[in-house]
Amino acid sequence: MEAVARIDLATLRDIGWKEWDPIGLSELKEIGLADVADEYDRYLLAVARHLRQGGSVEEATKYLLTVERDYMGLGVYQGQDARASTVALSIQRYLAALDAQSGKSA
Repeated sequence: MEAVARIDLATLRDIGWKEWDPIGLSELKEIGLADVADEYDRYLLAVARHLRQGGSVEEATKYLLTVERDYMGLGVYQGQDARASTVALSIQRYLAALDAQSGKSA
């Protein structure tokens, strides 16, 4: 059984805050970012788990869109699909690099 490199939550958060942040919390200056740092953790971790288990970027993108549209109630807006896809791809690239560092074949 191969060891699986541990996912760094801080790296996932960095991806989420820089590339996703669908409800715009990073723009709220009156809230310290530390107070909401974990806001997207469960969604980002779900994408990472999905991709690690062999799921596709397309499925991960659809999941993020469902989160935005159904759970967060944001509906459909311009650029939403591209942004969700970018996040899924960034997480996929991060996991591939992580696995390469640990010597696990992708």
